[in-house]
Amino acid sequence: MSVDFGRPVAVLGRRTGPFSLRMDVRVAVVLTVMVVAALGITLTALMVGDYQVSAGGVFRAIFTEATTRVEHREHYVVVTKRLPRALLAVLLGIALGISGAVIQSLTRNPLGSPDVIGFNIGAYTGALVVIVLGGGSAVLGQSGGALVGGIATALAVYFLAYRQGVQGFRLIIVGIGLSAMLASFNTWLILTADLDTAMSAAAWGAGSLSTSTWAQVWIAVVVLVVLAVALVPYAGRMKLLEMGDDAATALGVRAERTRLVLLILGVALTALATAIAGPIAFVALAAPQLAKRLTRTAGVSLVPAAAMGALLLSASDLVAQRLFAPTQLPVGVVTVSIGGLYLVWLVARETRRN
Repeated sequence: MSVDFGRPVAVLGRRTGPFSLRMDVRVAVVLTVMVVAALGITLTALMVGDYQVSAGGVFRAIFTEATTRVEHREHYVVVTKRLPRALLAVLLGIALGISGAVIQSLTRNPLGSPDVIGFNIGAYTGALVVIVLGGGSAVLGQSGGALVGGIATALAVYFLAYRQGVQGFRLIIVGIGLSAMLASFNTWLILTADLDTAMSAAAWGAGSLSTSTWAQVWIAVVVLVVLAVALVPYAGRMKLLEMGDDAATALGVRAERTRLVLLILGVALTALATAIAGPIAFVALAAPQLAKRLTRTAGVSLVPAAAMGALLLSASDLVAQRLFAPTQLPVGVVTVSIGGLYLVWLVARETRRN
């Protein structure tokens, strides 16, 4: 099995067993630039704020033990307050980027993302049920509710769209319809809740990283690693499915079973982000397509999409923190504003093409 980063024109390392790593030189350069940019934005997020910290102070706070009053203050500001949020922006951006790449590959449509199809709305519904009806506010309760809601929505869309196999366009149309129904149900849940719960749920529904904690960081790390490892064996099959079911079947891929597994894994990644930060729109939609255009690959690829997702969400969160400082915006407001412009451009481009 090969982990494809783009056009396979160069082989890095030697083939060992069933695994090989192939990377186009342009893809490698673009990936490096995106990773460096994301690291730069993360460092900036750790430095700026009501209490300014120098770059040296950031590294000192993270990697050395505080001894003076100033160092203790810097350690508290950087490690306790800012670092969890910065790390979650990167981790959840990776999750959303991969999720968008998986769903767009399955639907073979640049509009086929968890945002458009409604999987993030389903995850939001699951978390809302826990918060409003179950009275649960713990991270694990919300995470479980979001995961169940997202996967249940994915299965509902899959089986409603199934007719001698699932076609990408049908999946998108069914998903849009189901997401509209779930959005109405979410509104009803918030209207019937008590005032404090409704205000908390509505604020969380805007998508925010302002309450990030180290507990959430470790949950995100564990879940992301598990889902990424589970996705690795299916990365090659995902590329084969893009060739069509007949070609994939001829090459030994069980098309519908593989599609269902990929759908569940993609939705689980979206549910992870929704459970921790609320529904963050348009990152999963834009990241795979932007990465594809920068790398000039034939289709969406997982690793470039993950890097672009991390870059987009970390940059959006920095804007959310500093644009109207000291007032902080929910990061979902920034991604919706940027993503709305991107969606208009994408729809216009696809319309002209057709």
